[in-house]
Amino acid sequence: MLKKVKSLIYAALANKHIRRTYNTFNRYILAFASANRLTSTIYSFFGFLTFNREQYAVLNGRYSYYKNLSDTKSRSRSHLRRNIHRLEKGILMRPRRDLFALDYIGESVDFFCDATESFKADATAIDNNELKWAQDVLTEYFKSIKGNEKTKVYEDKFNEHKVDFAESANLQAKVPYERQASQEIDISYEQMLQLSMRRRSVRWFKDKKVPRSLIDKAILVARQSPTACNRMPYEFRVFDDPAMVKIVSKLPFGAAGYADNIPTIIVVVGKQDSYFSPRDRHAIYVDGSLAAMSFLLAVETLGLGASAINWPDFEPLEAKMQKTLGLEDYERPIMLIAVGYPDPKGKVAYSQKKELDTMRSYNVLAKEQD
Repeated sequence: MLKKVKSLIYAALANKHIRRTYNTFNRYILAFASANRLTSTIYSFFGFLTFNREQYAVLNGRYSYYKNLSDTKSRSRSHLRRNIHRLEKGILMRPRRDLFALDYIGESVDFFCDATESFKADATAIDNNELKWAQDVLTEYFKSIKGNEKTKVYEDKFNEHKVDFAESANLQAKVPYERQASQEIDISYEQMLQLSMRRRSVRWFKDKKVPRSLIDKAILVARQSPTACNRMPYEFRVFDDPAMVKIVSKLPFGAAGYADNIPTIIVVVGKQDSYFSPRDRHAIYVDGSLAAMSFLLAVETLGLGASAINWPDFEPLEAKMQKTLGLEDYERPIMLIAVGYPDPKGKVAYSQKKELDTMRSYNVLAKEQD
């Protein structure tokens, strides 16, 4: 049904006169809608379906965030990750204040204590590396500050709940460290540029299964991408079963024409339950895309090719994706990625990029500044 509707729309727009009328109509409607915030609100009221799914996902995600504060079953906890990363930033500041984080250190210790209770009940119930990172950073925090009676209460509570990571005793503490202590790399700018130019969207693949070990290696690179407060509000849903690949690859418009050729397909899913405030509603798209780009570069080094498949915020497709993948109401598809061994005879687009001068400027501000 959806394909028939699309075909009818495309056929209608192919007509020069219909297209001209359609463009004129849009121009006048959008001239009204974009005149100011009031008119845009009026337009949005009548066209509520355009943004309704995202709005609902944000609200549902915020509710889930607060509900998850008491969740003892989650292996990774965005609220704990956020606060521990905030402490890291306070520790590495120059000059470092003698006392900081008073407005959230109590909350941070409470989050940690809840996590350790889950760990003591079942060591597999929580990500041990995440818990050790939290413990190491809190330890460093209390060592770094000039405490008072208030912080002493939190420190005592923290010490009562610390976990003995005996097997990790000889490992480096997961705390902020000097940049010079990190391992030097032997990758030159020229090599990085070559890799970025080598990477092109591959749409034609060999009939060859992609080892999961390679996908996992690429995801290990992707997870090193920066995210707001280290919350990592996304996941990679990987499909390599041929029957499932066929189902998922037929969902986006962007894979039309080569969907049957895809060996492995990934849906990058953003999770709005990582946030308590609507101000962060776009973070899943930013952070998920940063991770996806790192993934795309990584697969290129592993002898694979990939193409990022655009996912439009189009209600019929969104509903179908949610039903097919069983997504929660706060989970949103960010993009899909097709992965496989490139067919050496398959062509890739040249994709001329914008010139540097058209996409870069230095020190440009509005003319009037206070």
